[in-house]
Amino acid sequence: MSGQVLGIVPARLASARLPNKPLYLLLGRPLIEWVWRRVAAMSVLDHAVVATDSEEVAAVCRGLGAPVEMTSPDHISGTDRVAEVAERPEYRAFDYIANVQGDEPLLNESHLRSAIDLVRRGGWQVGTCATPLLVDQARKDPSVVKVARAANGRALYFSRAAIPYKRDFKPSADELEREPFLRHIGIYAYTRDALRDWVAHAPSPLERLELLEQLRPLEAGLRIGVAIVGAADPGVDTPADVIRMEQRLSEQRLNEQRATTFA
Repeated sequence: MSGQVLGIVPARLASARLPNKPLYLLLGRPLIEWVWRRVAAMSVLDHAVVATDSEEVAAVCRGLGAPVEMTSPDHISGTDRVAEVAERPEYRAFDYIANVQGDEPLLNESHLRSAIDLVRRGGWQVGTCATPLLVDQARKDPSVVKVARAANGRALYFSRAAIPYKRDFKPSADELEREPFLRHIGIYAYTRDALRDWVAHAPSPLERLELLEQLRPLEAGLRIGVAIVGAADPGVDTPADVIRMEQRLSEQRLNEQRATTFA
């Protein structure tokens, strides 16, 4: 399986802002179903599984035909859950691991491919993505994670604050449409050693301060590459996100129906 990619979708019921999030219904279907159907259709992954500590989530996924791995309920992050599964004997032959967030039913496969290519072809230990902020509201919103990167694509810092800060004036609309004003997209690809190294470290001071786990490997010295990609739909984290996502899914379904009609 040299060079092959294992995709792991971590899913847990506990969520501060959206209780039972993986089972939350969008247009009558659980969120995890929308995500799995998206993931299962991706050719960039050689194999994919759902990792969860919930029998309820597992039952829904098994009903969809999704492979399920039960994990410890003690994990503090999705990365820890992903790492537990990746170390199991049946998956150790996969060279690369992709952490596919369980709350992004409109994940763009090309974005995931960009993150994977950073580790598979670019030599980075961890690969992730970012997209231009576009609007000033996103720049100031602490729920929108920003990333600053070096000219070679190396991640310098992730923050909920408005980084980089333009001292004299706020960025213009044109500036917000390009680097350096970037929104982080929370998908990751890792080499096996990098994933193992990430979870071997305890939560770092900056991670605890900002509540951003990607600061842990950054503080530990791991090389994280950031690919700039096109527009990305945010995930589902709040009831307001559910309304927005249902609108997007309805639009997508309508467009697919029209394409089939006129094909």
